[in-house]
Amino acid sequence: MLERYREWARPRLDRLSEPFLAFSPASLSWTSFALFALAAALFALLGLLRAAPPFVPPLLLLAAGSAVFLGGVFDALDGHVARRRQVSSPRGDLLDHVLDRYADVLLFLGIAVSGWAQPLLALLALVSVLLASYMGTQAQALLGRRLYRGLLGRADRIVLLSLVSWVLGVWVLLNLYVPSPVHLPYRFLVGGVPLTPVDLVMLYFVLAGQLTAAYRARRTWREL
Repeated sequence: MLERYREWARPRLDRLSEPFLAFSPASLSWTSFALFALAAALFALLGLLRAAPPFVPPLLLLAAGSAVFLGGVFDALDGHVARRRQVSSPRGDLLDHVLDRYADVLLFLGIAVSGWAQPLLALLALVSVLLASYMGTQAQALLGRRLYRGLLGRADRIVLLSLVSWVLGVWVLLNLYVPSPVHLPYRFLVGGVPLTPVDLVMLYFVLAGQLTAAYRARRTWREL
């Protein structure tokens, strides 16, 4: 839903992109991919270090959320820098889309093994995300322009994953180091099923991703 603020964000991206105009858009695309891959590795490391000292998980959660956010920033910058430098090309567009999809796969696989999400739910979220993205690019192939509208765009995913990681990191820190008679739960019962905040975000991705894919497919069909 954040795509509706694209025009609002444009002048802010102009200012943010100034230091990066000397870099090639491809290098920014690869930087974005590397940051998402780092976030995936940090999520996976959470699953491996669940028996580690208590200070490790919150720091990893905060670092993973920051890597996701920075990956999103560079993902927004690569195309913006290409347009400002007037070097946009089909190859650059292809590279951007390919790296974005591989980044999605790595990120959700990392979340699936993090111990903070039901693996099946994370994989279903990945399927929905890929379907929504596919319908957007299919519209571009058939209509000559990409459809970004819908409940779940790439910007929405990045913001939600960053926020839930940061909130959980602070949540764990509070439970570990702030004396309090109230212990904040890591899981909530939803229909009798214990779900973490990450599970709730994954569940939203499943539902919103399917609705977004259906909306984009219907919109493309009507315009053909």
